[in-house]
Amino acid sequence: MSDARSHELFITGKWRASGSKARLPVINPATEKVFASVASATVSDLDEALASAERARKAWSSWPAKERGEILVAAASILATKIESAARHLTAEQGKTIAEATGEYTRAVETLEWNGRHAEELSAPIPMGPNRMIVPEPLGVVAAFTPWNYPAVLIARKLAPALAAGCPVILKGAEETPSVAVHIVESLRQAGIPDGVVNLVFGVPVHISRHLLGSPIVKVLTFTGSTAVGKQLAAIAANNLQRCVLELGGHSPVIVCEDADLPKAIQAISEYKFECAGQSCNAPSRILVARPLYEEFLTRMTEAVRKIRIGPPDDAATDMGPMANARRIEAMQRLTKDAVERGARIETGGARLDRPGFYWPPTILTGVPKDARVLHEEPFGPILTVAPFEGIEEAIEEANATDYGLAAYLFTGAADAQQMMIRGLSAGAVSVNYLKGVSADAPYGGVKQSGYGYEGGEQGVRSFQILKMVNGLGSFG
Repeated sequence: MSDARSHELFITGKWRASGSKARLPVINPATEKVFASVASATVSDLDEALASAERARKAWSSWPAKERGEILVAAASILATKIESAARHLTAEQGKTIAEATGEYTRAVETLEWNGRHAEELSAPIPMGPNRMIVPEPLGVVAAFTPWNYPAVLIARKLAPALAAGCPVILKGAEETPSVAVHIVESLRQAGIPDGVVNLVFGVPVHISRHLLGSPIVKVLTFTGSTAVGKQLAAIAANNLQRCVLELGGHSPVIVCEDADLPKAIQAISEYKFECAGQSCNAPSRILVARPLYEEFLTRMTEAVRKIRIGPPDDAATDMGPMANARRIEAMQRLTKDAVERGARIETGGARLDRPGFYWPPTILTGVPKDARVLHEEPFGPILTVAPFEGIEEAIEEANATDYGLAAYLFTGAADAQQMMIRGLSAGAVSVNYLKGVSADAPYGGVKQSGYGYEGGEQGVRSFQILKMVNGLGSFG
């Protein structure tokens, strides 16, 4: 199988090189140096993966759901034993700290296990009253496209429910973080997943997506990534009427009311925002603070951000590692420059660090005009804007003033204000006095330009099922 420096494809139950022997480089973002490579699939490789998944489809869908679930639970146990070494590999590929990588793998294990333990009940017939029931059935072969920012969690959130539902999966792993897909797929192989039920490919994203979605074998697309790419994939999928589950971009607001617990809010925001160097669709990016609290909040938030220790991600003393690639540094430079040219003020950060690696410091911008790009484009990095508001209605209006609607956060102890904002905020998830990742049992999805469909929980499994209505049971007996 693959090792720490040479990652291969997995097709029909075997690890193998690309048919053309072509490989792509893997760059360590802390050093900017190539340290590994990954196989790049050819059209022939993709056709083999499609044929393999289709051959496995009928048998896997016929497996008792309890036994499918047992495979997932066993894979979770196997993956749990690899977390220490797997986290080191992820850190070298992506730049997140060892603590963050370890926590992400722990969540991936929990996701595999949750779906495994609930596979039987979520595949069972659902009574609908006298002579009626719903029979869940697997939709068919799934094409799963995963990004580099949270590869372990997002691979698990796509693979586990699809497999629990009885669907074979062709997983397109992120070329920047190939070891993660390799560790998870190898855990499934060791757990006894039948040949062809999971196939793993890497390569040029646009070539892979067009070819897989161009095949009528694929019945479902599940994708996490940018809104622009999600729209392109959905357009291709429309030709074969493939069901789509799309978790796309975010630009999450935080509303801090006058009665907020300020130390709690600042700690929660700074910890969650700068995890993974801010490269998260759920990360808060626009902070709206009640006017009477604004100056104090800004002073204390700036002090907290300046204390974040930036350094090598494999150093236990580091709080935030580098960004994942040069593209993200270029985006931070562009957004910061645009905001400043339009009149914004840099409170802290604002320039790439002068050292090897893709290091951009935590950055706070104030006085950002409404036409600045950073208020409308997803920053996907360690940039925060902070602005005051006069009343709850204004805060809600500003919070909703983007095309995105993935997550929103608020800090207040007032029940009436909480309810007003929960109802008024356009987001797939609203968190009150709380900022954390999504648990395995919770459905998650966006509104507006942040996508559609759900991952996680019961609804995540239903995304890969036909809910067949059966009427007239017993009426002829």
